[in-house]
Amino acid sequence: MTGNSDFRFHDVAILSLDAGPAPLVVTSADVDRRLAPFYARTRSMSGLVTSLAGDFERRQWPAEVSFIQAAARAGEAAIAAAGIDRARIGVVIDTSVSRARLEPSSAVSVHHLLDLPPNCLNFDVSNACLGFVTGLHLAGALIDSGQIDYALIVDGEGTREIYDRTIDRLNERGEGLPDLLANFATFTLGSGAAAMVLGRHSAHPEGHQLLDGFFRAETRHHELCIGTIDGGVTDSRALLEAGIELAGAAWAQAGATAAWGSRDRYIFHQVSEVHTKAMIRTLGVDPAKVPTTFARYGNIGPAAIPITLATVADELSPGDIVLCMGIGSGLNVGVIELRW
Repeated sequence: MTGNSDFRFHDVAILSLDAGPAPLVVTSADVDRRLAPFYARTRSMSGLVTSLAGDFERRQWPAEVSFIQAAARAGEAAIAAAGIDRARIGVVIDTSVSRARLEPSSAVSVHHLLDLPPNCLNFDVSNACLGFVTGLHLAGALIDSGQIDYALIVDGEGTREIYDRTIDRLNERGEGLPDLLANFATFTLGSGAAAMVLGRHSAHPEGHQLLDGFFRAETRHHELCIGTIDGGVTDSRALLEAGIELAGAAWAQAGATAAWGSRDRYIFHQVSEVHTKAMIRTLGVDPAKVPTTFARYGNIGPAAIPITLATVADELSPGDIVLCMGIGSGLNVGVIELRW
């Protein structure tokens, strides 16, 4: 299948990557302790989050650090690592799911904090957990078109507020296990920040070249995961099954089973251990080539792919082919392939 959903880059490279989780560790046991009033009031078995998810870690920012500030800090580090003049950055794209407001965009705050030039385009991309991959696609297209020389993609995710609101709501008026299960996905979320600078590969042959990719949609599943600023409701099992089915169908339609089944690394969006294992099994890839970060960082939304990539960057050799794949609520699946 060809057309709008399949694409190939011609002269685009990643010049720098700065990505990492927030510093404060929150365990499943920590969440269960905060849910003690809910368990007592509904006469539910305590420790359900730990029982369902295991006592994995997820992260949060200190109260004085906003996720917009975290995105800007990652952007500053990425600009410094790329060694370019920020005056030549033609666009900054903020791909965060986390939002402090409906308007203006988060990108305007990042643009201001980084002192980017007035002629630098700035906007948010909202595509659920697929946002960073979508940002790469758009930035690469702008560079290939000749409209801009450099692009900065940032993402800052913060979970402190959504955890507080969800826990308070359950403690005050939650009605038992069904309510907890509907909000369970919220308690798997983690916080982190990421940024990449992109430019022309011909001008920066030392960069990591973007090669190609594809997107596929199955929007009849758009009600399986609904997130708001105050919280979210998810049918976790149905979302898992639909997401894996879409990934498998998209993989087959794009010919990936034949052409892309032997890459050096597969960077999957980290939703859960169960999800990652199901992706590996469905796509038939070598589990040893799939780095995992969920148990340490939780589901960091769009930042999960760049953060997971950063954890293995030192292990990659020039010429290694890395395939990045994410699934976003809605449902959408996206793949971008790059040569390290």
